[in-house]
Amino acid sequence: MDELRETLIFQFDISWQLLDYHLTDLENEEALWKPTDNSLHVNNLEGVWKADWPENESYEMGPASIAWTTWHIIFWWSMVINHSFGEGTLTKEDIYWLGDMDAVKDTFKNFHDQWRSILETTSNEELISTTYTRWPFEDKPFYELAGWLNLELMKNAADIGNGRFLYATRNQLEEEN
Repeated sequence: MDELRETLIFQFDISWQLLDYHLTDLENEEALWKPTDNSLHVNNLEGVWKADWPENESYEMGPASIAWTTWHIIFWWSMVINHSFGEGTLTKEDIYWLGDMDAVKDTFKNFHDQWRSILETTSNEELISTTYTRWPFEDKPFYELAGWLNLELMKNAADIGNGRFLYATRNQLEEEN
């Protein structure tokens, strides 16, 4: 069991390092840039930043904005922690983008500390039980949920990096078209 825990922590630490790298110097203007007109994005509706929710995940919608991707991280991390260790009452409608990358980064740091503590302190019995596995799936051992969260973090970190590459070359892309 210690090897399983160490592997989950190792995966998490690597995923976190990639996310932290891509968040360095990331400002609001870049985060709020939309790669295409129909990209998944966040919208400020009367002071509340609500995220688009896709009807499907077709390639035609193009890449999501970085702001949307950071909302997505806040969404699934909030849902997992709330459903596994809290009241289990959150829905996607309860989760908003924070409107500011500094606030997003602070929230990510809080999630990081909370999640790392969970990985370090969850007992061996709890890791293999289904007790804490309530969202996004059930009836799986908690270590599978932890592995999924680590993978989700890595995927979203890579998406942020890709968005930053697109943003950095946006003028070059427009000139070629």
